[in-house]
Amino acid sequence: MGTPRGPSPPLEGHLDGLQRAAPEEREASGRRLREQAAQQLSREKEAWGQTERNRLLRVRRSTHLQKEHGLRHLKLVEDARRNHRVAVKFLKASLGRVQEQEQQREQEAREHVQRRMDAVLALKDSITANRETLRKFQAWGKARAELAAQKAQAEKQAILAQGGNAFKLLFHQHRRQELEAQKRSFEEEQTLRKHEIVGRLLKEEAEESRRRRPPSPPATATTMATATATARPSLRSKTWDYLADVSEGRTPGAPGPVESDSLPLPGRSGLMSAISSESIQGASGSLSWEDQTLVEPEISGLWNKGYKAHEVPKEEVDRRPVGGTKMEKDILARTVEQLRGRVVHKQVASGREFKGCPFNSKPKLIHFKDFDIGKVYKKRMTLINATYTINYCKLEGVDEHLRDFIHIAFDPPGPMSAGMSCEVLVTFKPMVEKDLEGRIWFLAQTGRFSVPLKCSIKHCSLSLDKELINFGSYVVGETASRVITLSNIGALGTGFRVQLESEPCELEPAQSAVRVNSLYTYDDRGLYEKVLPIVTEQRPEGKEPSLMEQDTMRSPESEDVSTDLHVFSEEQMEITLGEITEGYVGPFSSIKVPIIFSPVTPGTVQSRFQFTFKNQQCPTLRFRAIGVAVDVPVWVPKSIVDLKICMFDRLYQDTIQVHTRSKAALRLKFEVCKELKGHMELLPETGYIQALSTYSVQLKFLPQHTLPEDAGKYFDRESRILEAPLTIRVADQVKPIEFTVHATVTTSDLELSPLEVDFGYCTIYEAVRTPVSVCNLSLLPQEFGFVRVPKFVDIQPNDGFGTILPLETVELDLIFQPTKAKEYNFELVCKSEINRCFKMTCRAVGVHPPLQLSHCQVKFAATALYDMSVAALYVINAHVSMNSLTHSVPRIGSEDTCPVGPTSFQFLPPPDSPITISPSVGTVLPGKKCLVQVTFRPVLSNELIRQQAIRAQAKDGEVKSHKEPVTPRRDRRRVSMSLLRMHSRERPSRASRTAPPPPQKQEIKISSEEYQVARATLARTFRGRFDKIVVPCVVASGDIQDRKGTEPLSFSPHNTLFLELWCPAVAPSIIVTSDKGYTISNFGDVAVGHRSIKKVTIQNISSEDLSVDFSVLNPNGPFHLLNPISKLPAGDTQDLVLSFSPHESSLAQETLDIITKRGTLSLTLLGTGVASMITCSIAGDVLNMGYVIARESVSSTFKLQNNSSLPIKFSVRLASLSRSRHEELQQLPRFLTARAKRTEVVGTQNHSGQSVFSVVPVSGVMEPGAAQDFTVTFSPDHESLYFSDRLQVLLFDKKVSHDFLLRGAAREHMMFVEGGDPLDVPVESLTTIPAASPERREEPEELRPILVTLDYVQLDTDAPTPPATRELQVGCIRTTQLSAKKTVEFSLDSLASLQHKGFTIEPSKGSVDRGQTRTLSISWVPPPDFHPDHPLMASALLQLRGDVKETYKVFFVAQVRAGP
Repeated sequence: MGTPRGPSPPLEGHLDGLQRAAPEEREASGRRLREQAAQQLSREKEAWGQTERNRLLRVRRSTHLQKEHGLRHLKLVEDARRNHRVAVKFLKASLGRVQEQEQQREQEAREHVQRRMDAVLALKDSITANRETLRKFQAWGKARAELAAQKAQAEKQAILAQGGNAFKLLFHQHRRQELEAQKRSFEEEQTLRKHEIVGRLLKEEAEESRRRRPPSPPATATTMATATATARPSLRSKTWDYLADVSEGRTPGAPGPVESDSLPLPGRSGLMSAISSESIQGASGSLSWEDQTLVEPEISGLWNKGYKAHEVPKEEVDRRPVGGTKMEKDILARTVEQLRGRVVHKQVASGREFKGCPFNSKPKLIHFKDFDIGKVYKKRMTLINATYTINYCKLEGVDEHLRDFIHIAFDPPGPMSAGMSCEVLVTFKPMVEKDLEGRIWFLAQTGRFSVPLKCSIKHCSLSLDKELINFGSYVVGETASRVITLSNIGALGTGFRVQLESEPCELEPAQSAVRVNSLYTYDDRGLYEKVLPIVTEQRPEGKEPSLMEQDTMRSPESEDVSTDLHVFSEEQMEITLGEITEGYVGPFSSIKVPIIFSPVTPGTVQSRFQFTFKNQQCPTLRFRAIGVAVDVPVWVPKSIVDLKICMFDRLYQDTIQVHTRSKAALRLKFEVCKELKGHMELLPETGYIQALSTYSVQLKFLPQHTLPEDAGKYFDRESRILEAPLTIRVADQVKPIEFTVHATVTTSDLELSPLEVDFGYCTIYEAVRTPVSVCNLSLLPQEFGFVRVPKFVDIQPNDGFGTILPLETVELDLIFQPTKAKEYNFELVCKSEINRCFKMTCRAVGVHPPLQLSHCQVKFAATALYDMSVAALYVINAHVSMNSLTHSVPRIGSEDTCPVGPTSFQFLPPPDSPITISPSVGTVLPGKKCLVQVTFRPVLSNELIRQQAIRAQAKDGEVKSHKEPVTPRRDRRRVSMSLLRMHSRERPSRASRTAPPPPQKQEIKISSEEYQVARATLARTFRGRFDKIVVPCVVASGDIQDRKGTEPLSFSPHNTLFLELWCPAVAPSIIVTSDKGYTISNFGDVAVGHRSIKKVTIQNISSEDLSVDFSVLNPNGPFHLLNPISKLPAGDTQDLVLSFSPHESSLAQETLDIITKRGTLSLTLLGTGVASMITCSIAGDVLNMGYVIARESVSSTFKLQNNSSLPIKFSVRLASLSRSRHEELQQLPRFLTARAKRTEVVGTQNHSGQSVFSVVPVSGVMEPGAAQDFTVTFSPDHESLYFSDRLQVLLFDKKVSHDFLLRGAAREHMMFVEGGDPLDVPVESLTTIPAASPERREEPEELRPILVTLDYVQLDTDAPTPPATRELQVGCIRTTQLSAKKTVEFSLDSLASLQHKGFTIEPSKGSVDRGQTRTLSISWVPPPDFHPDHPLMASALLQLRGDVKETYKVFFVAQVRAGP
């Protein structure tokens, strides 16, 4: 075996390499793992970050969605509220309109009834007046008849006295009166017929004068009288003379004055009544009612004395009509035709017949132009023979209407050869100013021919030289003038007036309504003016006045007013008239009128003018004027720069553009009036505007507060409008460029009212609201807001921000809610949008009251009338510590802290409010709270119900007063007349009887039927109401029970809490219709054990069916609902049957709630049980008869009072006489049973078998309010201390009203001792003890024991302990037996021993009179050697000396007990 070799060198190197590479690989793998872990961690972090971002995004999205949903919800709620308010507003408006319509209909009905009543009264008054008038006329007629009869009788007596024939004389007198009456009637009829004839004559004459030329004026009456006395009067003169004679009462032939002025008015008015307006207006020449009276003839020499008028016999004039008869006229015409036919021949020459005018006139027309009256005009005319051969010419004359004015001078020349001529002289003598036309007739051999003739008065012939005036083009500001010529080529001048065509023409007022001819004299016109009103008065009613009358009645003042309505302002016209606007143009002359053109605005200007003339025959001449206004080379497009509304101390700027149409550069200078230089400026002040370009000027306006004083007339203080004139002066231009800057300057002030606000005292649990107003004195709307508002102040609405309109006042509410008790002084700053600040000073005192309410606001649910809603809250006393460092303590402002302790409160609801708070007064201990219930029960106020009742009574009274009884048709007229007659007699009291006075408010009582009907009516028509009631709760420190008597606690007004109650009341869905709407069902007094039934009717007044539930009545109570219902249809009624069965004598009351989904109706059930309404004179339940000598008796009396309203049957029962007494005696005696189980009350009885106690009376009936006396007699037959019995008073033999325990004791002797601890049983032995003999009575009695136990209570305190005390009663019985001693003497021995042991007895001896008792007071105090564990015992003898001697051994047992 060889030696082992080591590893080879290559293998070792490889192992070394592996060993070196292993750590590197481990490090590399570790690095990879760490990198992977880092990458994984980064990925996880990135994923977590992405997840977190997604979560935040989802949260943000959900939050945004929730906000949007909330905003949408708030918007919907706000829209719903707004729509609700709008609906409520329109509903109120609609209801108001409906009520107004109803009131209007009622008012119309009342007015209709009143009108009918007034008509009836008016008819009655008219009938009464007619009857009175008829009675007056009848009385007057009767009086006249009686007077005539008396007169006739007197005349008859007088005639008879004279001896004449009275009958004959009276008959002749009567006939004479009849004839005179017939004559007067005939004359009146004749006068009327004459007036009609004269009217027809005048009308025919007027019509004839219109058809032909008016005749020449005749001579006046005066001239005719001087010329000849036989002159023929005209027909009109005869007519006027006749009328004058008739009117003056003369005969027609009698002489009288003929002047027109002396004619009386009645005759002329009768004549004018027949004259129509047409005849007056149409024929001016025929309107003179007498011959024209001229002072001198119009043509000289016409009426001279040498003229001899042709006289016609009067008979011929009266026999032949004017112009001859018709037959004569026909004969004359035929004769003239025959003569002409004989003269005229046909002319034939050379075989040709001449046709045409035989003579030619030169001139062809004879024209007299522009003639004047009173002058003579002559013209020659040449007639040339135009026929073929010799001809002749003869003058026939002129037309008939020219014969008075034209005279022809023509000498017939004889035969005239062809071409020969002759002359004719025509003379014209004008007498009237009128155009005349006619012909001059000649007769030739070949026939008639004529030469036309024309006479023309003076006329105005006016004309203008042009109808259009063209000014051409002129620059604005220049002035041009043109002339227009008015020419008159006529011989008559006239006044003229030139004016714009749009202006009305001014005419001179006429002298009279009728155009009277110039021939009228002044007297004639005055007469016509006198007659015209009479014609107007005689116009029938209902006929409109004619045009003539309307013109007559129109006054000159009315014409002036109508003319002044059309005043045209010439200042606004650019083409105007010059200085000559009116004047006079003479005959054959002309006048020049200037027209001025002053252009103001560029453009074409046109105006129309007219010439109007005073002579109405001249037509109006019109012409036009045209001009073109060319603007200046420099102008401003806006002549008015309106800066709108500007505020003081604010800078306003505007740019003004200046334009030029000039082709050269111009220099401009801008000027501001000196009054406004401190407030307004134009920049730059000087500049050059280039050709055909624009130039901009900057206007700066900075109004100061002194602007109203500086601006002067340019500023209106009332409207605050500034009109500033600015001027641009252009070089080489005459007219400057003016423009105006308009601005309404206003202030930027906001007025806060009031400037100082005192919130007063406010608790930290409430907020105080104070209204303030912000008034915008500016004419611009301004945004405002209250900034830096403290946290304890809130401003609403919109948190004190908003926009206020010009001159508007905004009401804001400052709400102050302190956070702690201290004094607050702060300022509220209101800032406007222009950064102006307005401050308001505020102060308040914060109060932290010692009590607080759990709820300061209670919102009741909608509660129906007479229903009830209850809310609960707590009054909390959280003040338990005075440490103000750990918490806020109660105090008023900076005053001292309220003490810790009981704190009292009291709610003070407003009077007559539907709110009840229970308890309203109380005390809350520190750290405790008190429950308070607030009840809301809406009711109708008594005043409102009384007013409704009064209105109903007034309406019923009105209906009754207007109600008429029904009567048969045939008697209705008679009844109405009788009523009218009675009504007229009772007219002074008509108003008081037709409208009875309304009842006074005191007449309406709550228990009256009217009150209940009004209440039910209002409940049916109730529409609901909402009341917000604030109830203060005052707070005071201390317990309300600690106050002394009626002394109130010191309540601080600053610590007052306030409870706000929202009380909506709605109409009830169910009402009570029975018992006048009472919701209280009172069964009255019902005897115990009896039952009373009552029905209550309810009605569903809502519009839907209701499910009905009832509250549970007390099962053991006296009230029961016998027929509950489950459903009540809409408008249906249902009877509820209720019963009352009292079990005891007491007032019973329960509430039956009728519950529906729309409310609860509460019925109050009341009833009284009368069985227990008895009172007893015995105080307590024990009647102690005291001590009695055996075999004697004593009586006691007590009284029972019946306080009910019903008679009560009573009975008295004793327990010893009851039927169960035998069963009770079979049980074990009471002394054999435990004291706790002893229930018997019947004690020792008499041995004779008679009752120890007796009562009188045993039974009976007590009337209401009556009293009954009872006598109880105690008659023991042996000695015993345990006589007892039970006395019971039963009502109606069912109910025990009173239970008394009767007690008594009997002794053989007159003395007794009472007191001490019982040592025997209260039941006697069954054996009978014989009565003692008198001899035995004198022997000494045995000792009778009396045990007196005293317990001394040892107290733990240092205060002295009172002694233990007991009492013994020593008495003497009053008796009827004869006895030697009248008193009882007593004495106690061994007093020294007792005193040594600590006992004290007072008195130790004495005497007692009959019927009296004496008290022995025993007290014990432990002696010093007393051992507490061993009771102290002592005894003493008590001796009584009366009729006999009795000795009692009194055992005293004393012990000490530890105190509590």
